[in-house]
Amino acid sequence: MLEAKLNEAAILKRLMDAVKELVSDANFECNEEGINLQAMDNSHVALVSVKLDASGFRKYRCDRPIPLGVNLVSLTKVIKCAKDDDLCTLKASDDGDILSLTYEARNSDRIAEYEVKLMDIESDTLGIPDTDYEARVTMPSSEFTRIVRDLSQLGESVRIEVSKEGVRFVSDGEAANGSILLKQTEAARDRYADYGQDDDKDEEDDVEMKDEGEGDDDDEEKPKKIKKEKIKKEKVKKEEREDEDEEEEGKDDDDEGEFKAKSDDEGEEEVSDSETKKKRKKAPTMKGKAKKKAKKSEEDDLPPGGVSIEMTQHVTLTFSLKYLVNFSKSAALSDTVQLMLKNDVPLLVSYSFGQGHIRYYLAPKIGDD
Repeated sequence: MLEAKLNEAAILKRLMDAVKELVSDANFECNEEGINLQAMDNSHVALVSVKLDASGFRKYRCDRPIPLGVNLVSLTKVIKCAKDDDLCTLKASDDGDILSLTYEARNSDRIAEYEVKLMDIESDTLGIPDTDYEARVTMPSSEFTRIVRDLSQLGESVRIEVSKEGVRFVSDGEAANGSILLKQTEAARDRYADYGQDDDKDEEDDVEMKDEGEGDDDDEEKPKKIKKEKIKKEKVKKEEREDEDEEEEGKDDDDEGEFKAKSDDEGEEEVSDSETKKKRKKAPTMKGKAKKKAKKSEEDDLPPGGVSIEMTQHVTLTFSLKYLVNFSKSAALSDTVQLMLKNDVPLLVSYSFGQGHIRYYLAPKIGDD
């Protein structure tokens, strides 16, 4: 029995739009860890691998491994019937031949149910070997989309060169040629270095700041309190010495003196012990939050876009632009794309998103083939 509930149907829509033109029929392999899809195109030049983690679903149950063979064109038509923000539930029995999809509106006033017939598709799971790539390029997915789309107007192939100068995309057509060079920026390196990392360290720093801050506040409160008591006693003695005619004037003078004393104490007011404790606890906490906010502000101040390049060796490979344009449709899933390259090894184009990832492998062109 499979039951998987997504918070938004938009994720499935974007996945199907990215995969349907590359592969027509495919098996969704479902197990307790999540849903996986792996398939090659008919020419065996490109391979697509999709992973949806079980933790990314609102509700997920899979009693035993189940292969769901579907026609992606038919499935895409059914998924397009859902609104982007609909709750989407996938259900399939162990030995059934139907995949049911239920779309539920956020306000629960509309529930739509569809069924897709399953197919028996014979396919072997391909073992993708671990590769030590010689170059990794991380860049905005929108920039990659624009580059491959523009160069596809000039020719059928693109030559990707990664060097110390940067990453260059070159297309030589019959009537025109094009070359685009993207240089690495320090801001992009900093941005992509912390991409997807947790802020656990910052939270630990905040706790330390609270402990240190509380100790400092206690030390500062003691002299201020003593000073205030001293001022109060002097005020009482002075009022006792003065007669009633001069009492009002003396009171004004004392108020003025008290104001000056408070100014020296940075505007501290006479408060009760409970209020003082609350104040001491609140102030250090704001310090920790301020530090976190400052760090986030620094990241936001980084200029958008940019390219990060990690390279151990100069790489030059040529690929079909038709496939790269197809891959770039996954930009709707992620703002960032990673290109992994190694001489004489298929290119890896990876898009990571909250639910999982989609990866494409494309064989390089050799000679005029």
